[in-house]
Amino acid sequence: MTLDPQAKAFLDYLKSLGGAPIHTLSPEKNRAGINYLVKKTTIPSQPVANVQNRLIPVHDGKIKLRIYTPEGKGPFPILVFFHGGGWIMGDLDVVDSPLRAITNSAHSMVVSVDYRLAPEYKFPTAVNDCYLATKWVSENAHLLGGDAGRVAVGGESAGGNLAAVVSLMARDCGLPSLCFQVLIYPATDISRDYPSRSKFNGYFLTQDDMRYFENHYLRTGEDRQNIYVSPILAEDLSNLPPALVVTAGYDPLHDEGKAYADRLKEAGVDVTYYCYEDMIHGFFSFGEMMDKGKELIELIAHSLRSMLSGNN
Repeated sequence: MTLDPQAKAFLDYLKSLGGAPIHTLSPEKNRAGINYLVKKTTIPSQPVANVQNRLIPVHDGKIKLRIYTPEGKGPFPILVFFHGGGWIMGDLDVVDSPLRAITNSAHSMVVSVDYRLAPEYKFPTAVNDCYLATKWVSENAHLLGGDAGRVAVGGESAGGNLAAVVSLMARDCGLPSLCFQVLIYPATDISRDYPSRSKFNGYFLTQDDMRYFENHYLRTGEDRQNIYVSPILAEDLSNLPPALVVTAGYDPLHDEGKAYADRLKEAGVDVTYYCYEDMIHGFFSFGEMMDKGKELIELIAHSLRSMLSGNN
């Protein structure tokens, strides 16, 4: 399938900005750059019934959560969401507009997690932050107007990696109980290369960028083999929550996302797999320039409504 014309227009727009490649810049400059890009290309912000920022304790510090609540009476199902950005960039603001739209369309509470970033905080800090945030949300759901029996996790790219890992950790630790995972073009295997990494090198994401992210995130090369870095390496993927796994056809991460969906299915996990064949990495965040980004937001919301509907 040929590249979507809107995706091509987005790539042309990026080229017109004349910015230096991600892997040549400092994390600080990349953080400013992604915030600028998302501000220019994300969907318009929707009002929701309530938005609340909370600080919660984690190992050696505190992190911020942003809690979105829809109209109506709870207790609401909850999606705990982890933003993308290669573990080194991104924040609550870069996913603010899509998460507002999901809150309204899914009629679900959404909790966005401001996990600590590399290289200041290397693996496993982000993993532990996201797990502890999910555990905190589950334990305090009744105070927030949420339903602890209907908690899902989700994320895009590096955030999709973290959502997959948190699902593993929750199963391995026995807490919290999760009922769904949303993995948007996730990184699932940093231990080796896949054909899509070279075939689609340069469609927004490059191999040099990915090595840059990984080198900033990981402490040593041995971390690549850790199942909480490369969840596809886990011997046992059974008894994990049902999953929506989304990939993009022109994404270097396509093959490992598809491989993880296949492994989950083989382990008996209920998986809905969807590939946007003509899309590029990151389109969830750039919905104002790519209509498929809006479609993906609605797909996620529809999946959440179906999986988390319960008795509400």
